[in-house]
Amino acid sequence: MDLTKRIGQRLRAARQDQKLSLSELSGRTESLSKSRISNYEQGIRRMGLEEAQELAVALGTVTPTYLLCLDDTDPLSARERELVEYFRQADERGKETIAKVASDQSGFAAD
Repeated sequence: MDLTKRIGQRLRAARQDQKLSLSELSGRTESLSKSRISNYEQGIRRMGLEEAQELAVALGTVTPTYLLCLDDTDPLSARERELVEYFRQADERGKETIAKVASDQSGFAAD
């Protein structure tokens, strides 16, 4: 398969994992339009480093190197992805609670 198409599939999968529409992902970026992201996903255009960085920040669960197929290791495990999703769905009070529990538990790491 062509690299541009693989990159597009990886971007689409990362977006769909978060149940984001093209419009929602575009809204999380500084400068990328819905149609530009769609072009990347369809393999019509290949994103550059700057766009990969912007999309990785907007998605929050992948790295630019992962999106560009330079690193095949997913940066998060399935359990970590699940926790990120819980955090994102929480209201501000819930986010504070999750952060406090995580902070409190960090002192109990196994040696």
